[in-house]
Amino acid sequence: MSTLNTPSVAVSPREDAMQLHRAFKGMGCDTSTVINILAHRDAEQRGLIQQEFETRFGDELVKHLHSELHGHVKKAVLLWMHEPVARDATILRNAFKGTITNHEAAIEVICSRSSAHLRQIKQIYYSMFDTRLQQDIESEAFGNYKKLLLAYVSTTRYEGPEIDKLMVENDVKALHRAEDNCFIQIFCERSRAHLVAVESAFHATYGKPLRKVLKRETSGIFKHALMTILQCAEDPAKYFAKVLHKAMKGLGTDDTTLIRVVVTRAEFDMRQVKLEYRKIYKKTLYDAVHSETSGNYRSFLLSLIGSNV
Repeated sequence: MSTLNTPSVAVSPREDAMQLHRAFKGMGCDTSTVINILAHRDAEQRGLIQQEFETRFGDELVKHLHSELHGHVKKAVLLWMHEPVARDATILRNAFKGTITNHEAAIEVICSRSSAHLRQIKQIYYSMFDTRLQQDIESEAFGNYKKLLLAYVSTTRYEGPEIDKLMVENDVKALHRAEDNCFIQIFCERSRAHLVAVESAFHATYGKPLRKVLKRETSGIFKHALMTILQCAEDPAKYFAKVLHKAMKGLGTDDTTLIRVVVTRAEFDMRQVKLEYRKIYKKTLYDAVHSETSGNYRSFLLSLIGSNV
């Protein structure tokens, strides 16, 4: 369900396209107008604006955004202009084929999305980049981390709430043996509800959290991927609140991560992410982003985040 702050009255893609065209004319770009329009339109509305812009002016809106905007606001707006599945495909392509492989971004997208969403990503990935997602995983990932990602994108998981108690008990025993192949099979094939039940039963049976076993028995990027799957099974909004906090804490801001998470969650669960952020860090996400950014970049991200709660 979208949590984006869109206008309460009907908006005209034609009028939006005309205003954007005027914003690009003359000396310099009227970036405030670009932000005020695009940050408050959902994926369907943005698609209609792009169609209208091309029809009326014979050019692609994205080309103008690419040439008229600059810096972090350019990166954020261009990522925002994709519809969600194409956006995830783009993030993954950049993660695997960018200047430096961004394994954290790849894990975030693959290990937090549903199997139904991943199926769509694989389809559009091939149509956009003329290569299969699995091929890029094969060439850029390694070891158990590669095995995990390949299994995760290739498995159709049950998405419902029902669990099989006997299977939960068997998985708890298997995970206690702490074998890498067992971790991969269970974490890739089971539903989120099942993994939450396994974690609870594991703690009850052995008196320690499953995540402690993961931290002790696995390492590096493989451990990070397993932890991401488990955390997103429990509470995805809490997971993304923590990713955002990590991106902003300490000296300097990880703007790539900040942009990626704000843009991808804005139309999905931003309201829950904001609530979790405030609960954990005793500060609103709005205030945190406000203090770490500036100018049009700040305005755009805060428009996507919405109210200061």
